[in-house]
Amino acid sequence: MKRLPPLPALHTFLITAQCCNFTRAAEQLHITQGAVSRQIAGLEDHLGYALFQRQARGLSLTAEGQAWLPRVQQVFSLIDEAVEQIGEKRQTLQLKAPTCVMRWLLPRLLQWQKERPDVPVELTTTVRHGVDFQREAFDAAVVYGPPPDASLACLHLFDEQLTPVCSRPILEGSVPLREPADLQQHLLLHPTRDERDWNAWLEVANVHLSNVSKGQHFETLDLAMSMASQGTGVAIGDWSLIGDDLSAGRLVMPFELKVKTGLGYHLVHPRKPEASEPLQELMGWLVEQARAR
Repeated sequence: MKRLPPLPALHTFLITAQCCNFTRAAEQLHITQGAVSRQIAGLEDHLGYALFQRQARGLSLTAEGQAWLPRVQQVFSLIDEAVEQIGEKRQTLQLKAPTCVMRWLLPRLLQWQKERPDVPVELTTTVRHGVDFQREAFDAAVVYGPPPDASLACLHLFDEQLTPVCSRPILEGSVPLREPADLQQHLLLHPTRDERDWNAWLEVANVHLSNVSKGQHFETLDLAMSMASQGTGVAIGDWSLIGDDLSAGRLVMPFELKVKTGLGYHLVHPRKPEASEPLQELMGWLVEQARAR
């Protein structure tokens, strides 16, 4: 078998052929002009014919150089494709999600990593509820709010459903909590700096309380749920996110009423490029988990 030309020399030929100038090729390759010239000369010596015509005004490809160029381009295109496809098998998926969904999402991602160690996921949390894929390097994101517009590929996870929650000692304590009006005698816990969640639920329950603004406010839903589970007071929570807490008995629902706000949680990703196979598998699995809650 005839000895093949060295790959670095072929790469130097490719860059030089594209710009037909040793100086510009050297700048792109981050080597000296002399190194470019020597590599081309060595390649020509190896092949036994010239690839470039040296002229006072620059370089031009010989007939042999013109025949070589598309073939070398194809070789490096195949290498790039192989690197992308093979590397994709172990590429870590980048997922963004708001802190309010962590109580549901984090246990499931831990389960995913146990079941699919071949598809690692790196999670970035934020207090922001949206995502800008043009500025943020994520493969997908969980977003909270109204349904996203058609510019994003979107999978619905679940709707927000507000309901009061507390610890069992609070529910069974000496201070009654049998009907919504009894909330007047309890400390109300807010998952945000405003009272909109409590007010939305109380409006549907047709109850007016004077202690809503006197409650304790938290920066995140997770903090409010943690304090409620410790018996601090009664929090307004999202039933869709706290199924694990309810099943484990860390939280209980004193009332059956759940209020849909018209907002929800969606799994989104850019329409282009098309989602990779590992990402499609992860998203499909998360949707199944959401439907099984």
